[in-house]
Amino acid sequence: MTSSDPLQQAINDERQHLIDGHASLRAAYEAHPLTAQLLHGRSKLVDSTIGRLWKASGIPASIALVAVGGYGRGELFPCSDVDLLILLPEPPDEALQSQLSMLVGALWDVGLDIGHSVRTIEECLDASLGDITVQTTLLEARLLTGNAELFKDFTERYRDQLDVRAFFKAKQLEQEQRYARYHDTPYELEPNCKESPGGLRDLQMLGWISRAAGLGRNWRELARRRLITGEEASDLRNVERFLQHVRIRLHYLAGRAEDRLLFDHQERLAHIMGIEATAAKRASEILMQRYYLTAKTVTQINGILLQNYGTEIFPDRNSPAIVINSRFQAVRELLDIRNDNVFERTPSALLECFLLLEQRSELKGMTARTLRAVWLNRKRVNAAFRADPRNRALFMEIVTQKRGVVHAFRQMNQYGIMSRYLPPWRKILCQMQHDLFHAYTVDQHILMVLRNVRRFSMGEHAHEYPLMTRLILGFDRYWLLYIAALFHDIAKGRGGDHSKLGMTDARDFCRDHGIDKDDAELVVWLVQHHLTMSHVAQKEDTSDPDVIHAFATTVGDERRLTALYLLTHADIRGTSPKVWNGWKGKLLEDLFFATQRLLRGATPQQALGLDDRQENASHLLRYHGLRQGVEDALWAQLDAVYFMRHSPEEIAWHTRVLYFRPNAEEPVVKARVSDEEDGVQVMVFARDQKDLFVRLTGFFGRLGFTILDAKVHTTRHGYALDSFMLQDSGRSASYRDIVALIEHELSILLVNQDEPQRPASGRVSRQVRHFPVTPKVSLRADEAGRHHILSLTASDRPGLLYDVAEILAKHGVSVETAKIATLGERVEDTFLLTGGGLSQDARVLRIEQELIDRLQV
Repeated sequence: MTSSDPLQQAINDERQHLIDGHASLRAAYEAHPLTAQLLHGRSKLVDSTIGRLWKASGIPASIALVAVGGYGRGELFPCSDVDLLILLPEPPDEALQSQLSMLVGALWDVGLDIGHSVRTIEECLDASLGDITVQTTLLEARLLTGNAELFKDFTERYRDQLDVRAFFKAKQLEQEQRYARYHDTPYELEPNCKESPGGLRDLQMLGWISRAAGLGRNWRELARRRLITGEEASDLRNVERFLQHVRIRLHYLAGRAEDRLLFDHQERLAHIMGIEATAAKRASEILMQRYYLTAKTVTQINGILLQNYGTEIFPDRNSPAIVINSRFQAVRELLDIRNDNVFERTPSALLECFLLLEQRSELKGMTARTLRAVWLNRKRVNAAFRADPRNRALFMEIVTQKRGVVHAFRQMNQYGIMSRYLPPWRKILCQMQHDLFHAYTVDQHILMVLRNVRRFSMGEHAHEYPLMTRLILGFDRYWLLYIAALFHDIAKGRGGDHSKLGMTDARDFCRDHGIDKDDAELVVWLVQHHLTMSHVAQKEDTSDPDVIHAFATTVGDERRLTALYLLTHADIRGTSPKVWNGWKGKLLEDLFFATQRLLRGATPQQALGLDDRQENASHLLRYHGLRQGVEDALWAQLDAVYFMRHSPEEIAWHTRVLYFRPNAEEPVVKARVSDEEDGVQVMVFARDQKDLFVRLTGFFGRLGFTILDAKVHTTRHGYALDSFMLQDSGRSASYRDIVALIEHELSILLVNQDEPQRPASGRVSRQVRHFPVTPKVSLRADEAGRHHILSLTASDRPGLLYDVAEILAKHGVSVETAKIATLGERVEDTFLLTGGGLSQDARVLRIEQELIDRLQV
């Protein structure tokens, strides 16, 4: 027999031993879900397998095999890696290296996902000095087998080297960086139960610091040291078990180390965990609300415990308290209550503490005991508290401060004051939104919108939002927009129109808080119409004077227009990082200025800037060196509708390309990167041809582009002059790399007049698969009866616009213009149509039905 035979035999035996052991552990867990039994059981199972393979490998007794990381602490999730340290007394020779390689290979062969390092004690200590991750991993080292004396020497030297203060600071910084990766919120719709704020990593970090500082090895020991209360220790045990259950179930569902609560898993996970749907909520929504409340508890106690750790680890930081008033003092730049029953004696101090944080810039937050006291006394904010004029005045002071408003409201939400002071807030707390373009829960979206409005007024953000900053600083009492932001979505999830339901809540708030009649009417109106401007800009033809006039009538005056523009901009930006783009900003800006001009007395034509557009386009042509009059031949073929639909810059661009060939025999295609560098503008000029719009949408779809906007125009002499704004959010290369390709390939396509080609179907996104949008189609004549307006709502998918264009072309319907609004995974598109027998009801009904059938995901 060769020396490798015992190892091979051990591999064969242990492979089946592991399979059987894992199956047994899973069956026991599913029968009686006990996290400790599973996590420690898997750890012991792997211990035994590794021990036998180590023995069969014949590794010298001078070497120690050490479990580190989560495996070291005896917690192995179903699909977690097994982290090992092979600890050597001295660097290995060639023979030992070969033996160790065989051992590692054997561990992989039996089915273990191994992460390993091979180091001497000195190498371990050197590595930990420069890497906080290594330092943390080694903190949980546990001897599996081998040289116990070597392991003991290692642990003693590691402990001697460990700088607890530096470790504490590094872990705090690491948490801040991790939070930033997840947008500083636990409330994203697909959170990571391990890494997101409020996840298992937060709890593990508390354990690492506690272990490094010798403060305790579990929550019970921390409570005995009075670093947390007994109730908080119980809460931590409960939230830790819940998060462990979620992660275990996710691993089993996905069959891999999946820690993200993806939409794919949420509904099945809820049912597995015994959560059933109600009349008002899906099972997944109930699960996720429970998850968010758990994450909220974790972040609360995390903040309290880190402060208490800091006090223990840095006792020399203690400095004399600075008295603020009879209720509060400042301790180490933190707001502190002067005695533990301050909120019992003076409940209004529950609001005063947040006001003081805003007013005193030297305060960086609250002490742990103050935060704990706020949370424990939150229920003192009751009907009598809310009715007290002093508390109403305090709340309004919080709203109207010059600094710290968003931080104050986030803290009030975190520690339960918002949902107590504003009862409607309770119904949106941690409430999911399955409309596929909101990335946050309702309460967090509202706070994000509040943040955006605040940023408009802050000088350090003026370079990001110069127009917004100018408008808000010229707006009297712009804190009214904060109140509108707080109430704009507060009625979501109640059933019915949340804009109308929210009006009642906003009106009651304004009345109770002494806001004068005109200002109150503005706030209520903004809540009612917070979606109006977005709808008009993205779904209606804003080059139509009637559209602008109707919107101006709804707005009524310039103060309301400015307020609505600011709120709309902040609202769209607060939905998701993926929803906002420069093109949407341009649509809103054009609508704002056109309406402003109309409200200032301009005619509808002046409001749309027709004369100004031609004049400004002429100036741009002169700037580019073209002599006066070169544009006349081309412009003579363009009607007023063209000039109203295009900006002066677009008109000048088209003219520079076409002025010398207004009767071009060959198609002209020109593309350029947009000013915001977030898309490509394409201009097509060609003799009108059959199915042109279908052909173009198919071409752009095959390149993987989303069409954000399409302006389809026919000149007086029968040419198509079409403009498209394209975007590809998944593109890794620069848009500049694609410009030449578009111009070359599309020109060939138009010259050959090839049959329209359907773009590749592609994959429907996970969000659409799990939360599909029921298609809605409406095809109606406009008020003048000259055109028909097609409005459709559906789940976004590759080739959707091609399918729409193909059906319209089949019925002989021409597209005059297209308004494409992509909101996350949802599209809301509007088309202005002519021809095709649209005056016949039967034809209209047939087109609508075909579109609905084709739009089904």
